[in-house]
Amino acid sequence: MAENKTVPRLLEKYRKEVVPELMKIIGYKNALQAPRLKKIVINMGVGEAIQDIKMLEKSVEELGMITGQKPVITRSKKAIANFKIKKAQAIGCMVTLRRQRMYEFMDRLISVALPRIRDFRGVNPKSFDAQGNFTIGITEQAIFPEVDVDKIARVQGMDVTFVIASSSQKESYEFLRLMGIPFSKTDKSS
Repeated sequence: MAENKTVPRLLEKYRKEVVPELMKIIGYKNALQAPRLKKIVINMGVGEAIQDIKMLEKSVEELGMITGQKPVITRSKKAIANFKIKKAQAIGCMVTLRRQRMYEFMDRLISVALPRIRDFRGVNPKSFDAQGNFTIGITEQAIFPEVDVDKIARVQGMDVTFVIASSSQKESYEFLRLMGIPFSKTDKSS
């Protein structure tokens, strides 16, 4: 496995700018206390795969192009008659990014993909879970430059979850804000 030796731009920014700023804002004694990104999980639910497996194959191909990594096909855990889902049926795909790929994906998301969203006013700062992880719902895959708009069979959304090693939502918010996530200007208090 030959990984390139260049340090991703966002990782360098984290080490040189974000950690010292977080130490000032939150008052850490040690740089290792600062929140850090553990992994990024991108999930695509493809409900149409129940009728047409080609839709799932196309979504797997597009997610692979976006992330640079082969997606895993996710399967249903149990049968749900109302949705015509059988147990262990393919219903989506997901990718877990770590190390350099995670920083490169985050950089492309912040600098290229999010600005391409029409009428974009920032991401919702209330999308944190109890552990301080942050999830962005993206409505269409066409915002990524890797996807050829002319070859899209159908518009497909995805969830991007930033899994963050931190002790609170406030720390995670400050970490992502300093990393460059464009939060909307709505009231941050929950």
